[in-house]
Amino acid sequence: MKVISTTSAPSAIGPYSQAIQVGNFVYTSGQIPIDPATGAFPEGGIQAQARQSLNNIRAILEEAGLNMNDVVKTTVFLADMNDFAEVNSIYAEFFTAPYPARSAVAVKSLPKGALIEIEVVAYK
Repeated sequence: MKVISTTSAPSAIGPYSQAIQVGNFVYTSGQIPIDPATGAFPEGGIQAQARQSLNNIRAILEEAGLNMNDVVKTTVFLADMNDFAEVNSIYAEFFTAPYPARSAVAVKSLPKGALIEIEVVAYK
């Protein structure tokens, strides 16, 4: 098991790792849309937050020597399922066919009042 950590994504806000590599798999922790440079959420609502969460994931994967094409599964947590279509438009900027498997669920609330949190599993 190997811990993956980068300053190009927000540091963990609790007792967890940004990602863990086990064999050829990398499991990221859920990424809320914190800009690591400012420590704040980006302006622009759900689209900006989705983009920031995915940029954080990309930075973590790059630290592990991977990229978004290596993602095999994503889980998207939304504070409001009505944001799903807008999230999809941003999601499509980061992934190409064959797309990773995905689950998307609405949750009551997310850390720090985020609108979205995304976690992925990638394969080396």
